[in-house]
Amino acid sequence: MTTPEHDQLDPTADAHRDRVPDALADALRGKFLVFDGPDGSGKSTQHKRFMNACRRAGVETVEVREPGGTEVGERIRKALLEHLDREEMSLRCEMLLYMASRAQLCEQVIAPALNAGKLVLADRFISSTLVYQGHAGGIPESEITDAGRIATQGVNPDATLIFDIDQQTAATRLNPLLDRMESKGEDFHSRVRAGYKHLLELGDEYVKVDARGTPDEVFGNIIGVLASRFIHS
Repeated sequence: MTTPEHDQLDPTADAHRDRVPDALADALRGKFLVFDGPDGSGKSTQHKRFMNACRRAGVETVEVREPGGTEVGERIRKALLEHLDREEMSLRCEMLLYMASRAQLCEQVIAPALNAGKLVLADRFISSTLVYQGHAGGIPESEITDAGRIATQGVNPDATLIFDIDQQTAATRLNPLLDRMESKGEDFHSRVRAGYKHLLELGDEYVKVDARGTPDEVFGNIIGVLASRFIHS
């Protein structure tokens, strides 16, 4: 099994266009960043693009996704995202499966990478659980926070980038082959977007990225918010 840090760079990435400034590259070593946002926000595309740019800048980078990222986690991912024929998965079962995948990922991949001074880039983390199973699904935030504390054992993001986009634009970007989470309907996704706005109001680790522009503009927004957070004059 190939580890994330040995994945090949995306050959379509534009090395001149996607540049991480040297000062920011230095500041990101040993950091844990999460890319999150509603379905259709473009965060997964930007996650890959930013990862490639960081590697070109000489930052040893580990890419992880949620749920998944380990053999155990990928099996959990399959159970979570597939449509079930015989029974509906309960909301708390869903939440705890996400946490189980996260516990394995933190212990097996994220913590060792951070201890080695590598940059860890995650596509989703506890922020997604707080929004999808919490704000949109109805599980109290305190229950998710408590479960998350057990799962992560103190492995917390240095920043969670929330890709902010209106629901209409996001809908045009969704893959027509919807998975179980993406196919829950307009009302559910409206609650999801409200949940991400709630996280941004909390401040601290949550950072807003304007995701409404072109991919180049959004990448520039990412560089801007990270520079503001991690580069100190």
